[in-house]
Amino acid sequence: MTKIANPDHPIEPTLARRWSPYVFSSRPVEPQILRSLFEAARWAASSFNEQPWRFLVAVQDDQEGFAKLLACLTPKNQEWAKQAPVLVITAVKTAFTANGKPNRVALHDLGLAAGNLSAEATVRGLSVHQMAGVDLEAARQAGAIPEGFEPATAIAIGYRGEPDQAAQPAHADRDAQERKRKPLSEIVFGPEFGRPASWLE
Repeated sequence: MTKIANPDHPIEPTLARRWSPYVFSSRPVEPQILRSLFEAARWAASSFNEQPWRFLVAVQDDQEGFAKLLACLTPKNQEWAKQAPVLVITAVKTAFTANGKPNRVALHDLGLAAGNLSAEATVRGLSVHQMAGVDLEAARQAGAIPEGFEPATAIAIGYRGEPDQAAQPAHADRDAQERKRKPLSEIVFGPEFGRPASWLE
């Protein structure tokens, strides 16, 4: 299944092809490709080059590790993510190494890294589904995440599956839904919040 976006303005085709499926194939992700995905994440921009992101990764072949990370997801996410070949729990370092001050943009920088990973995955024919539905304390315990780091999100990575591979029909139905986005006028303003930028016209 392909769901290429229909943007209002020209964008890079890779970005138009990116979307987040609920149905994954059981096909494993090759280790060399996984390395490239996280290499892409590694080269994301970050404040003061702190690189506050950390990734706990489990593949289906590691049954114990995979089950440990899967158990950190909310039950609704577990229903479909259990079929993904790769699961990730993310965490961020909450203070700058140089001075110990709080890094208020750590989550922003993690988002940039995850965006790089997602774009690299799309180029390579993979899909990424990012999740906020995580039991953060369970993730801390399961991953032995130390003080000074905070668990944040989860990511499923893999090759897209066919509708008949869905754990539940509802998951295939969600994958078939039309992709929609708010118009630029609702999210891009001039110097004053809520007033669309004049150059959008």
